[in-house]
Amino acid sequence: MPGLAEMVAPRFVRFLLVGGLNTGFSYGLYVVLVWAGMHFVAANLLATVAGILFSFRTNGRFVFRNTDASLFSRFVPAWLSLWLLNVGLIAGLVRWGLDPYSAGALALVPTVAVSYLVQKHFVFKVAPLHAPSRTK
Repeated sequence: MPGLAEMVAPRFVRFLLVGGLNTGFSYGLYVVLVWAGMHFVAANLLATVAGILFSFRTNGRFVFRNTDASLFSRFVPAWLSLWLLNVGLIAGLVRWGLDPYSAGALALVPTVAVSYLVQKHFVFKVAPLHAPSRTK
């Protein structure tokens, strides 16, 4: 029988909610660091690194119910690939005449969908403990 969380918020909805939390955390940290006098480039770098670590923990725990820290080695290349996809989509949309703001907003839709699939099937996928027996 599914738990209350599964009945109230399916995995993709949890993914979107946790993504909002992750974005708020990263941007909030960036704002605090800039406010404290840090150069925006350094603040962005630190906020991005902290955001990746925070995102790995929150997505693993609350979305995919998997807290295996060894999966971080899958998360980083997946995150970098998703970033490249997002930047590529934005660049393509800008070449088609959209402004960078609209292009960034439109690129979010496929990037978020691909991010969910990559994390579900690559990063946080866990092999079954026992393969079912095959009888002839």
